[in-house]
Amino acid sequence: MAGTDEAEPGASGGPRPTAGDRDAPYLVGLFALTVATGVVDAVSYLALDHVFTGNMTGNVLFVGFGLAGAGGVPLLNNAVALAGFLTGATVAGRLVRGRAHRTRLPTAHVLILTLTAVAILGLGMAWLLLGTPTGGLLLGLTALLAAAMGMQAIAARGARIPDVTTVVITSTLMNLALDSQLAGGVGERWGRRVGAIASMAAGGALGAVLVRSWSGAGALLVGGVLMALGAGALARARSS
Repeated sequence: MAGTDEAEPGASGGPRPTAGDRDAPYLVGLFALTVATGVVDAVSYLALDHVFTGNMTGNVLFVGFGLAGAGGVPLLNNAVALAGFLTGATVAGRLVRGRAHRTRLPTAHVLILTLTAVAILGLGMAWLLLGTPTGGLLLGLTALLAAAMGMQAIAARGARIPDVTTVVITSTLMNLALDSQLAGGVGERWGRRVGAIASMAAGGALGAVLVRSWSGAGALLVGGVLMALGAGALARARSS
């Protein structure tokens, strides 16, 4: 009837789902991947000579600091991490370009996320068995971790939820502030934005605790498990 406020029915005859309803199944997996990123960055920063392997904003700054001769900033390690991330993101971009699926997340994206989790678990296990890496091994581990995180960042974009990128939260913080009622907005999507910020912080805290109380290798294994859980949750979301 004209003038009513009833929702438009969907193809099944029920109410048409809103954008938030369609996003909800994917948020669990993305939050898990964001926590995993926090853990991996805690490992790389605290146990691999102050390098980020997921947060490239920090690495770009560190490279700048190193070029300026700031004491204590490892220029080579950060440059390796930056190159590794770009390489991983490029490879993943090549693999997913043009892929499509009846859901929003193509199969290629899910496979990359799964392989990334397996790679992180493998690196953690190798570190645990071989001991703390030094010299070339440390640089190699840094490059591989950064490449894995670059691939994860590209694959997670397939969920098409820009406020939860899994690797950075600067734009999420900006959107949270911009859309807040204090800034004259309506507070739209604040829940997922706060969730992404909290997930990154929780991952960093968890990783730091694990590095200090256990080891960098053990913390990396936990990060790999969280990535696997995130990939599984996203795969499951496709059938929702």
